[in-house]
Amino acid sequence: MTEKMLVRALKGGKNTRIVTLNGKKITKMPSVLDKLPGLKTLDLQNNQIPKVCSEISTLTQLTVLNLGNNLLKEIPEEMKYLTSLKKLHLFGNKIRKFASGVCDGLQNLILLNLNNNRLTWLPQEISRLKRLKYLSINHNQLARIPKELCFLKNLSELHLNYNQLICIPEEIKFLKKLQKFLLVRNNIEFLPKGVCDLKNLRILDIAGNIIRTFPSGFQNLKLREFYCEGNPLFLKEPVTAVQQDDAWSLQRWKISGNLQLVPLQILICSYKCFNQRGPNLFGIAQV
Repeated sequence: MTEKMLVRALKGGKNTRIVTLNGKKITKMPSVLDKLPGLKTLDLQNNQIPKVCSEISTLTQLTVLNLGNNLLKEIPEEMKYLTSLKKLHLFGNKIRKFASGVCDGLQNLILLNLNNNRLTWLPQEISRLKRLKYLSINHNQLARIPKELCFLKNLSELHLNYNQLICIPEEIKFLKKLQKFLLVRNNIEFLPKGVCDLKNLRILDIAGNIIRTFPSGFQNLKLREFYCEGNPLFLKEPVTAVQQDDAWSLQRWKISGNLQLVPLQILICSYKCFNQRGPNLFGIAQV
């Protein structure tokens, strides 16, 4: 069946625009692809392909490539020659790394799907994907994201669910067009103040992290959807210290139409602040 489909495609020659070989148990990418220079869409998902063939570099008019659910271990260098590529699906592989230089030629890439792989890091070169709008790296093993990712000025959706992230870089503030930011089930302890500069952010999901408070200014975000369940947010009222040397956490609460009640910051206050008044008794430190 696979051979027949390829023969049919080859008969079309330069006029062939789409080749779909989805779920055909292919173990090797067809090397005859160099006979299809006008190909626009190549769908090879749900096969058993461990690596791409060198002939793929001839597909300079390719705009959509789907290699999801295969056996790739890296994003190969050959992809840098796919200069017209707009959508790249690599979900469900065994990818651990980007080959050197792979981002250099993907200047027109708009969508990159790397869900369900084994990535533990992202290269700084990811900042070269200047036109990228949608980046999804759910279900990987990322412990951090490079600040260079935050220089993708056209990015509107960033999906980082189910990783091992412990923090988000302050440079996140440079993603001025970001509208959807998903961080479900990571190990994030706090959001950087730079999040408050994301004026176009409309959907934020931080469920299942270990966040306790939010940065000052967070209440001014114009979110339409906000999910924060599964975080140990401070919910108790402050109490008066019994011992003079005790220090207690206070919470400054704000109410916003779309954020409801969220703890914005922690204030440390001494015993004197609770029980005395005077011009010299307002030394409250923010932490």
